[in-house]
Amino acid sequence: MSDLQLVLGDWAQLAEPASKIRFDVFVDEQKVPEEIELDEFDAVSLHAVVFDGVEPVATGRLLPDGHIGRMAVAKVARGKGVGGLVLQALIDEGKKREFKEFVLSAQTHAMGFYAKYGFVAEGDIYLDAGIEHKDMRLVCIDAKM
Repeated sequence: MSDLQLVLGDWAQLAEPASKIRFDVFVDEQKVPEEIELDEFDAVSLHAVVFDGVEPVATGRLLPDGHIGRMAVAKVARGKGVGGLVLQALIDEGKKREFKEFVLSAQTHAMGFYAKYGFVAEGDIYLDAGIEHKDMRLVCIDAKM
């Protein structure tokens, strides 16, 4: 993890590396059905991918309405801060776009991670693709921060 580079871009630019991480984590590890992993929101979202050298190791996306999703970190990179790089980059970009809040659907095991960035849990736990999730929200006082 010495040669990290974060790239922001659209789906046309980052589909291949983002899909690789998402399929490794969600489809292979977590058994999310392959046919629901990619969706219509990919084409309209801002994507973030962290590369370690040429290898993609983390990804996430920011939808036009401020939802953050598809956060995934490759096994080899977990616990090394790359998920935080992706999340912070998406928040920063959303603030530049003057989003007043961000919403995400957190897998319950990852709620502590998002809480470190100011996200607050709300509502009940629900199943998405057979995995427990809870909605979390981050309200920005100053969207241009």
